Amino acid sequence: MIFTRTGNSSDDIRTKRSLKDHKSTNDGEKQYRCTVCDKRFTTKQYLTIHSRRHTGEHLYSCSQCEKSFSSLNNLRVHQNIHTGKYKCTECGKFFESSTALAVHRRSHSGQKPFECTVCSKRFTTAGSLVRHSRIHSGEKPYKCHMCDKAFSRSGHLNNHTRVHTGEKPYKCHMCDKAFSASGSLNKHITLERNHTNVTCVTRRLVSLEV
Repeated sequence: MIFTRTGNSSDDIRTKRSLKDHKSTNDGEKQYRCTVCDKRFTTKQYLTIHSRRHTGEHLYSCSQCEKSFSSLNNLRVHQNIHTGKYKCTECGKFFESSTALAVHRRSHSGQKPFECTVCSKRFTTAGSLVRHSRIHSGEKPYKCHMCDKAFSRSGHLNNHTRVHTGEKPYKCHMCDKAFSASGSLNKHITLERNHTNVTCVTRRLVSLEV
């Protein structure tokens, strides 16, 4: 990539910014820091995309399902599921990438190539091993910048941060309720479905009796 100076025009300003980000990327310099989890990035754009993980902001929606994403690239990767590009020959399930498909195939083969050096427990992915290792080390690298709490997983920090902000980005499509964590929404939806099924059965029995 070549950058040239054109003067003090707006194009020049954008070029300077691009050059700055380009140099940071090549040098491995990470000068943009997330104020929530202290993770650092080489460009402001990467930081902006990352920040949406904490806020729950999903600007890019899939036209074929209800999922939405924090970046256009994540949406494009997700759309591979709908095209059927990466399909498991064992169970017919579709995945967004060849890597995700390879990891999934281990669930059929039972392969767990990543072993914990402390307890010898094995995992299908390196990420799972890293998260597990923090049980032994007690490491909690994700710190809340609004209180003294720290967490071993970034997802746990994201959920905790919403306690301070009051944000509830996960909305139920069956009612008006919203939740700060996806797990809470999933539990709620399960209860709602069970309640709906019970109500339907009750109404059917009443109609038969009449």
